[in-house]
Amino acid sequence: MNARRKPAHDAPLPAGGIQPAGRQRPSGRRSRRIRPLAGGPVWLFDLDNTLHHATHAIFPAINQAMTQYLVDALQIEHARADHLRKHYTHRYGAVLIGLARHHPIDLTDFLEAVHTFADLPAMVRAERGLARLVAGLPGRKIVLTNAPETYARDVLRELRIERLFERVIAIEQMRDRRGWRAKPDAAMLRRALRDARARLSDAILVEDTRGHLKRYKRLGIGTVWITGHLPGHLPRHGRPHYIDRRIGSLKSLRLGSRSGRRKCSRLTRKIRQ
Repeated sequence: MNARRKPAHDAPLPAGGIQPAGRQRPSGRRSRRIRPLAGGPVWLFDLDNTLHHATHAIFPAINQAMTQYLVDALQIEHARADHLRKHYTHRYGAVLIGLARHHPIDLTDFLEAVHTFADLPAMVRAERGLARLVAGLPGRKIVLTNAPETYARDVLRELRIERLFERVIAIEQMRDRRGWRAKPDAAMLRRALRDARARLSDAILVEDTRGHLKRYKRLGIGTVWITGHLPGHLPRHGRPHYIDRRIGSLKSLRLGSRSGRRKCSRLTRKIRQ
């Protein structure tokens, strides 16, 4: 990567006080339960087709690399490999989960192979003023992506916004003692937020995949469906009941205008009800 990393001289993320301790255990021993931080919203940003336009070049390259990897690793025809890629994405939320369940493949090698690019900077496209838009949102910001961490951080550095996020929850961090997990796994999200000391009731997921939003809405989080980077064949109109807001651009979340502040306030208020 040739992109320079800007110094992290922003003001620290808003700090909330620790919630008051609950009832003490009779034994007198301290509870090891980590209590969430109280405070403002916790924004969970998907990466591809949310923070940048992956449909333009990155997704076609990844899809091609995944299909070819399956052809070589499983010794199957190209059409069959392409079908498996699409089927596992639809059924499990990530091709990797389908491979983990059904095929003896080195998944670490798979992730690296299909997320390595000769010229990533030339492939990354994003909204103008992205850093300013993200920085202007109140509360904490976390990236939640089914992509591997190295790729995710490379993209964030290229976008010059890595410093704006307190953590990146990539697919490696979603894994637990029972194996690989990915969005929209509910247990994974609960654990990830617990590790981040964030409450479900404070979380707002900004995501392009409606299936993920639908599953996670059941947990009580706020949901924002971003449609501006979706490919033409996917639906992008209407607002299903499990979506709190539909936006075409992250600019719709900005706080620089009175209407923007009102909309953000309504969204954060809604998820607390």
